[in-house]
Amino acid sequence: MLKRWKQYRFLFEELVKRDFKKKYKRTILGMGWSLLSPLLMLLVMRLVFTQFFGRNTPHYTTYLFCGNLIFSYFSEATKSGMSSLMENAKVFTKVTVPKYLFLFSKNVQTFISFLLTLVIFFLFVAIDHLPFTWKFICLLYPICMLILFNIGVGLILSAMYVFFRDMKYLYDVFLKLLGYMSAIFYTIDKYSAMGQNLFLLNPVYLFIRYFRKIVIEATIPSVWFHLLMLADVTIVLAIGCWVYKKYNHKFLYYV
Repeated sequence: MLKRWKQYRFLFEELVKRDFKKKYKRTILGMGWSLLSPLLMLLVMRLVFTQFFGRNTPHYTTYLFCGNLIFSYFSEATKSGMSSLMENAKVFTKVTVPKYLFLFSKNVQTFISFLLTLVIFFLFVAIDHLPFTWKFICLLYPICMLILFNIGVGLILSAMYVFFRDMKYLYDVFLKLLGYMSAIFYTIDKYSAMGQNLFLLNPVYLFIRYFRKIVIEATIPSVWFHLLMLADVTIVLAIGCWVYKKYNHKFLYYV
């Protein structure tokens, strides 16, 4: 594995650089959009939803930012990952390279953007007078899990997109539905105990909830919460790897 990585390291680095240049090509602010875009979205959501959902929610701006931060990262990583194979078809049809490198490069690019936004998020946490405790170290767990989850979903989507081009439009609809089901701008306190448990079936909500527990409530989620998140990530990643292994040689005939 290490020998294989050394062999394609240069290609991987060039793919990451290319993705960054392509994303911000002909823009005045360049990478500044990685910071400005989520802030503008947060501002819009705060103006729209505060009067309806945030009146009685403590630290609503941070609450909203948590949801928007996680969901935006998931959305961007998986959408760019879905098109990673098709965008690089001219490369892997002519040169033998591991096809997952294209997906990984997309994930690195979106992860860097996420880290930049995370810095702004912590500034908002400080402005909101929320204490920074040692428990913030625990945020490394959902971040690492989310990276792997995005890779797993990206593996599945990129393979499906090669065979079914309609996936691009279907996934846009699915993301909108998932956003409404992830409690980004509302709380789930008014739901019954069973209703609240149903939200835990949504892996994206688990990541959002974990951030809110640490940052706003200053509590560490239970062991079973950690295990549930790990199970979701393991299943999705295993399915993604299986799909790539099974259909790896068929991609060439459909691009």
